[in-house]
Amino acid sequence: MKVLHVITGLGIGGAEQQLRLLLRHLPVQSRVVTLTNPGAVAEGIEADGTPVTDLGMAGNRDLGALPRLAGIVRRGRYDLVHTHLYRACVYGRAAARLAGVRRIVATEHSLGETQIEGRPLSAGTRALYLASERLGTSTVAVSASVARRLADWGVPRDRIRVVPNGIETDRFAFDADARRRARRALGIPGDAHVVGGVGRLAPGKRFDLLVRAVAEVPDARLLLVGDGERRADLLALARSLGVADRVLLTGARADPLPAGSAGPSLPGLLAAMDVLVSPSPDETFGLAVVEALAAGLPVLYAACPAVEDLGPGAAPGARRTGASVPDLVAALRGVRAAGPARLPVPAAARHYDIAHSARQLMSLYDQAVHGTPSSAK
Repeated sequence: MKVLHVITGLGIGGAEQQLRLLLRHLPVQSRVVTLTNPGAVAEGIEADGTPVTDLGMAGNRDLGALPRLAGIVRRGRYDLVHTHLYRACVYGRAAARLAGVRRIVATEHSLGETQIEGRPLSAGTRALYLASERLGTSTVAVSASVARRLADWGVPRDRIRVVPNGIETDRFAFDADARRRARRALGIPGDAHVVGGVGRLAPGKRFDLLVRAVAEVPDARLLLVGDGERRADLLALARSLGVADRVLLTGARADPLPAGSAGPSLPGLLAAMDVLVSPSPDETFGLAVVEALAAGLPVLYAACPAVEDLGPGAAPGARRTGASVPDLVAALRGVRAAGPARLPVPAAARHYDIAHSARQLMSLYDQAVHGTPSSAK
């Protein structure tokens, strides 16, 4: 089976890295087209053996991108087109139909309660989404929560399939040597209490609350993994609170790291932490939380469909907390008082193994192309 994946961009982000992981586990012949921004994840995908084409789209209204993309689909004789992220879904579905490909799967990675891909929801956004959705075969939701939001938006329920995000679970297993190496590379003392956060440094992630909370927990250090438009603001906030020496921003980390890359990997950075906090109140899945659980970390979160969509007891190390500074301070003090500990890998982390997600997606591909789904067990 030949599958073309179309994605808006390939800078470091959750949806982008999720595509890379899926490609490592899908037993099909794949190619990727990125509408714009062929960044670090594009390099990783190509290093893994899947070719990437940059369409060079100039902006949301670059209509010339549509015939260029349709030409790629037509020349490639693809059995199925799979689109990822809003702009790629709109353009990719239309291009596939223009090229004569009617089997089109789209994954909705980033539909929150009040935003889509960090942008406020609007009537126009919804109308365009629903109009293009009808051109496809089915829409994949990365969590049951996203599936409910899609249905509330107006996507027919019989067109929605839940295929959750996933991780390479065993890669995140705690390694004491990796912890020592990462702390040494980052200049963090071995006995320091490290509060961690992973994600895009964007307003919706609310990492400013985490900086303020850590400032009120004496001797705690904050390790933020990610990059984005709020980086300078977060550093300025740390300076204004007098804790600049206790706040470390590593920048974004492609995962897995390309061969020969310097610095700790994401599993190594998680090993260096003592607790992970996700203060965002509006999440579509909560990938960083699942990765932290696989690393044996206690987790504090404001919203995490990946945990909340499962039954009680699936993630005993994860606790929901309020997103205010006092709530976070109280929760962090509680974790610290309990002392440093690594927890057993919970059922939630095993449930979201990427190999299982790839099998579910492959079943959907087979159903779309051949009319009969393969086993997704």
